[in-house]
Amino acid sequence: MLFKSIVASKNPVKIEATKAAFKKMFPEREIRCEGVSVSSEVRDQPMSQQETLAGAEKRALNAQREIPNADFWIGIEGGIHDDEFGMQAFAWIVVLSKNAASQAQTAVFYLPEPIAKMVREGVELGDADDLYFGRSNSKQKEGAVGILTNGEIDRKTYYEHAMVMALIPFANKIK
Repeated sequence: MLFKSIVASKNPVKIEATKAAFKKMFPEREIRCEGVSVSSEVRDQPMSQQETLAGAEKRALNAQREIPNADFWIGIEGGIHDDEFGMQAFAWIVVLSKNAASQAQTAVFYLPEPIAKMVREGVELGDADDLYFGRSNSKQKEGAVGILTNGEIDRKTYYEHAMVMALIPFANKIK
């Protein structure tokens, strides 16, 4: 039986992470993941936990409106938040089905201060990474987490773990 999942992004890292997580949680199913560009209805660089979660929710809902003929709709939104230790980076994932919803957050990590300073000045995190590390389009490749862990945790794996957690209610039929 086929599960059709719509990822609210054309970013290949987000699509591949979603597909990998679905295959882990539903090994008996055929999985098809497609990406669609939709608005998050938040800033390009969400600056709080709440704004990031709202962006993931809006992406999932907008994907559902854009492509209603699917089994799941997924919003993945990366964000940052300043606290007493520095600037945290993380992502929220929201998964919708026709009659249920779930969410999960990635691990949190702290950005080096030179990158955090650029983000505070209005540069999106992916662009700040590219500028600081001399990269190009890192947000569709290894991302900040991949760069800062020297490739030990790439962006796909980072999202995939949280996606698995977001799928727990669906895989276990928790109401």
